[in-house]
Amino acid sequence: METSVAVAGGTMISLAPGLLPRTPAAQAMLTALVVLIGLGLAAVIRMVLRWTRFGVAHLPRGRVPALIVAVALVGMAMSSAEQWQNKLRAAMGVGGIGPWYWAQWLAWTVPLVVVAVAVARGVGWAVRRLGRARSIAAGVALLMAGQLVIVPTVVEWRRAAYAAANSYVDPELVQPDSPTRSGSPVSMASWPSLGAQGRRFVAGAPARTARVYVGLNSAPDLDSRVALAIRELERTGGLQRRNLVVTVPTGSGWIDSDAAKGLDARFGGDVALVGLQYSDAPSWVTFVFGRSAAEQSARALFRAVEQRIAALPNPPKLYIYGQSLGALGGSAVFTDAADQDRRVCGALWAGPPAGQVQHGRATVLANASDPVVHWSPALLWHAPDLTGTRPDAPVPHWLPVISFLQTTADLLGALDAPPGHGHRYGADQGTVMPGC
Repeated sequence: METSVAVAGGTMISLAPGLLPRTPAAQAMLTALVVLIGLGLAAVIRMVLRWTRFGVAHLPRGRVPALIVAVALVGMAMSSAEQWQNKLRAAMGVGGIGPWYWAQWLAWTVPLVVVAVAVARGVGWAVRRLGRARSIAAGVALLMAGQLVIVPTVVEWRRAAYAAANSYVDPELVQPDSPTRSGSPVSMASWPSLGAQGRRFVAGAPARTARVYVGLNSAPDLDSRVALAIRELERTGGLQRRNLVVTVPTGSGWIDSDAAKGLDARFGGDVALVGLQYSDAPSWVTFVFGRSAAEQSARALFRAVEQRIAALPNPPKLYIYGQSLGALGGSAVFTDAADQDRRVCGALWAGPPAGQVQHGRATVLANASDPVVHWSPALLWHAPDLTGTRPDAPVPHWLPVISFLQTTADLLGALDAPPGHGHRYGADQGTVMPGC
């Protein structure tokens, strides 16, 4: 009976409403993780009852009725989840789901749970060999299985995929030949060293914008990368443009092409954009494990640019832009909103995590469906502050712990949403940049 309760409870929690459409594989990983936690808790409770002499035999028995109820509850949860998913998908212009979705979900979920349970039993057997610790070994092993199997698998898979993608040189991406772009034949930052995201950035249209980018492999450390960025600004003529935007990348080194196009439109092409890569991992991984790198990189680059243009007789107007972790890193440049307003003509933050940025005269773009905007450890115990977000899709009611879990899962697919939803923002990232 305890197993039925654990499986049904974990499945229902995993199918609670989220912020974004979810693939069957992504939903299966979440379901498997929560079910394993439920099984682990059930095992621990069973062992504690045995220790306290209450005994499992004293618990009400009813495996068949419990199984029937569990199946019915899971069926209801699947139906409710399908309705919510289709509601989200209709708002975002994405096709709905049906029986095939749930068949794929099961095909992923069952093997994940089976493998994790097998690992847990192996760990439990090993611990039992040590003595009386067997009393809680099985429960602890099951609780840890999700951490040992599911979470590391997802994190390492995503990290490895991004690292490999950063090194891959897309043969269809044309190396720029304009001297106003980093990565060109005359650039001091070589084309391969820019990384995948840097190469996309400097090769992007329109051609009239000066674009400087320094990748992780362009120089050995932060100071030398900053110095190289300044030399590239000088070489490309970026310091002679009327406007200069420090663009702080996301954790993967990505600078949104829509933002670059928007900034070009905002300044009529008379603008230079400069970015510095500080990581090649997914933004959410960098946010959790390496957020300080974004802040240090942004501070170092902005300070160097600020000092360099201060020596010019006719310096360009200075702006700053960041999306996601880039917004946090860029905002960390300033001590407060007044300092920000004093040192830049304008600031624009897109999709800032939990809205944790300097406001002042800055423009802040935040989709209500963006899990990055919602996510914070505080989401465990209170609802997010969505003041100022634009309502682009239905938002689920906040539930303690469950909303945190669902939002964390949505972070994995935040950039897979259609344009204008989730963590995808358009050209307005540039066009709404405030002026001096």
